[in-house]
Amino acid sequence: MLTLNINGRDTQVDADPSTPILWALRDNLNMTGTKFGCGAALCGACTVHLGGQPIRSCITPISAAVGQKITTIEAMEADHVGKAVQDAWVKHDVPQCGYCQSGQVMSATALLKTNKAPTDADIDSAMAGNICRCGTYQRIRAAIKDAAKTLA
Repeated sequence: MLTLNINGRDTQVDADPSTPILWALRDNLNMTGTKFGCGAALCGACTVHLGGQPIRSCITPISAAVGQKITTIEAMEADHVGKAVQDAWVKHDVPQCGYCQSGQVMSATALLKTNKAPTDADIDSAMAGNICRCGTYQRIRAAIKDAAKTLA
């Protein structure tokens, strides 16, 4: 049994320490907002924050998260930056199929927590590795810029 701090609460997880965070969230804790995409840290659908940094939860074992804070998409509405990003996502009609969007929102939120006025290059760098099969990249960029203005 491991204790993980998930969205500000200590939570007991009965899983092997090598279990990826993604599967502990989805299978053990029934938190299905974080998505499985590729299982190889290539698509970004599984992005969560670990200690404030965006990570790919499909390859990060829960043992690496002990003593750190995990933040998932479920907590974004209560986070002022995450809420601004989600509101901008809706305003700009970013999602098409929506499958990748929790990972996109998590990466965008991490960017805006460290960079209040990102350039196009900053956005490209922060969002690299978050794949949208529907190709909503222009709307994602517009939403990030809009969220940055809202937060300014």
